[in-house]
Amino acid sequence: MPLTETPGTEVTLRTRLRWWTELPLILLVYGCYSAGRLLARGDVASAVGHGLSILRFEKALHIDAEHPLNRLFTHQAWLGVPADFWYASLHYVVTPAVLVWLFRARTERYRAARTWLMTSTFIGLIGFTLLPTCPPRLLPGIHGFVDTMAQYSSYGWWGGEASAPRGMGSMTNQYAAMPSLHVGWALWCGIMLWRYGGSRLTKVLGVAYPLLTALVVMGTANHYFLDAVAGVTVMGIGLLLAPGVMRVVDLLRARLRPRRPAVVAGSGGGGSPIVSAGCQTSAGERIPRQRESRLDAGADPDTPASDSGEAAPGWGIPCSSEAENLGKAR
Repeated sequence: MPLTETPGTEVTLRTRLRWWTELPLILLVYGCYSAGRLLARGDVASAVGHGLSILRFEKALHIDAEHPLNRLFTHQAWLGVPADFWYASLHYVVTPAVLVWLFRARTERYRAARTWLMTSTFIGLIGFTLLPTCPPRLLPGIHGFVDTMAQYSSYGWWGGEASAPRGMGSMTNQYAAMPSLHVGWALWCGIMLWRYGGSRLTKVLGVAYPLLTALVVMGTANHYFLDAVAGVTVMGIGLLLAPGVMRVVDLLRARLRPRRPAVVAGSGGGGSPIVSAGCQTSAGERIPRQRESRLDAGADPDTPASDSGEAAPGWGIPCSSEAENLGKAR
């Protein structure tokens, strides 16, 4: 589906997007997302059960890629430490940066792209609420996963609890693994870079960023392979719903916007004011009541003023012969 601005409804007049309205909107959505993650905390036992069910399903299909990746990142610090930095930072840096770039350089694409991202984020929040899931790193040690964020915490600002800074682990929901919005947002960024970047480098980054993010979230034991698949699915659903969301917003905006009364042609409100105090010109006149003065002088009413010699061409000023006649009459 093309990421273009949907045609507006007939009753809608599009307003130009402004950064001082977009920034509070994005902050509001992200605040709702963060608060929703906290409110969506479910029972730990059920979250662990959901995580084990996903792991068993992956093992049955031989798609549990998180196991070998996690062992690799655990044993190779030169891979594990950069992966932890990637997980803890780029999710919150690259996505806003791409939004700002779209707003400034691809304004005509920004609204559709932003709506797609926000719609998908709210769908992901529903997933966190309905299916709290324990990430692999929090499963009992018997399952063979190592929390690389805790193992390499001395290298960064994060502690042993998720990617939050030290001492702020209680401010995040560690059981919001399904779906992986790290992968979902990275996919969105990659598509934006591929479609609108305009260079070979941005296309390479558009492909590499979501793929590397998927490897990172599994290698750090923060997500299962199916979490990443669910993140991609959520973005697909958001893409399908985004045009409808924009149409609903346009209709609401049109209903809330005060309507201006239509200006009737010839009315005093919208037309030019009459400044001749009732002395309006008629056909064949250059100045008001010129036709009446010509009739009083005995001129043919159908004769143009320039033919009868009553006025100077283009100005309606009496000529010298008329002035002499008026003087004799006096």
